[in-house]
Amino acid sequence: MFRSLWRRTRSDSEDAEAAGAVVLPVQNITAPLRQVIQRLVMALLVLGLTTFIVYFDRDGYHDNAGGPLSFLDAAYYATVTLSTTGYGDITPVSDAARLINILVVTPLRVLFLIILVGTTLEVLTERTRQQVRVHRWRSRMRDHTVVIGYGTKGRHTVETLVGQGRPKEKIVVVDPQKKAVDAAAGDGLVGVLGDATRSDTLHRAELQKAAQVVITTQRDDTAALVTLTARQINKHATIVVAVREDENVPLLRQSGADTVVTSSSSAGRMLGMSMVSPYVGNVLEDLLTYGHGLDVVERPVTKSEAGRSPRDCADLVVAVLRGHRLLNYTDPEAQSLHLTDRVITIREAPPVTTAEG
Repeated sequence: MFRSLWRRTRSDSEDAEAAGAVVLPVQNITAPLRQVIQRLVMALLVLGLTTFIVYFDRDGYHDNAGGPLSFLDAAYYATVTLSTTGYGDITPVSDAARLINILVVTPLRVLFLIILVGTTLEVLTERTRQQVRVHRWRSRMRDHTVVIGYGTKGRHTVETLVGQGRPKEKIVVVDPQKKAVDAAAGDGLVGVLGDATRSDTLHRAELQKAAQVVITTQRDDTAALVTLTARQINKHATIVVAVREDENVPLLRQSGADTVVTSSSSAGRMLGMSMVSPYVGNVLEDLLTYGHGLDVVERPVTKSEAGRSPRDCADLVVAVLRGHRLLNYTDPEAQSLHLTDRVITIREAPPVTTAEG
């Protein structure tokens, strides 16, 4: 971190460039205007304290203009002393006044300068601090999830991932709109501002080190181009894409997508089933809403379940994942579970814990 501040390398230059495009989660910091007001009040308090100290010992000071030291003269002396101007027209002459200047006024002068210089440095070092945060984030990010597009589908994707235990610091949002990136940062996520069809934007999101990629763009042609770019950058990540039209599904699979979800046809099927039986639609909606009612989850087979039928499991098994094959629970091959299998089950959603609980 200190090296990046002292000497700029190519990596540091990339961090500096990314600092304007990578928006890290919002921190609980005081608003800039409030910080300035707080420091101004502190500076005025130091100035007022110094003025009262000088006025209390006013007999130990000499004014070249003649006459006793007034309160205004004390304030004037405190101001020029704390600001290190020091015109010399008012000077401490008694031993007590000089001792107070050494032991009290000088430390107050240092404190006054720290307050003023600190406010200036706060403004000047903001970009450097952002660069350091980005550099630290890039060095730590591994096996994360990149969500491209933070619209309705993207937000619900993130909600589901977080509900299933995915840490927010392991989710990166990419969106071309600053408002969406700021919203992601406000939700505790890392946001990358830029066009996801460009490889440099995806590199800023550290997609080359990601484990999963979710693409929820507005247009199918954009989704195809983003999928091609993402697959070129990362050969091993699991890529899930949302498209509007069924006819584009083969194109997305050829582009490198592992799973393609057709949003319009899925919604149409749910509407049709809801018309035939509203209860079926309610059940499907419940299954698709994670953390409420019933949840669809994938889990490994336990030792006690190995060698037994899926019907003997505590929760309802609807499919068995054996290697790279997905077997329906009615498939004869799935009638005896293997310890290396994974099962897709329907089970009751865990209770929601509140802050009080």
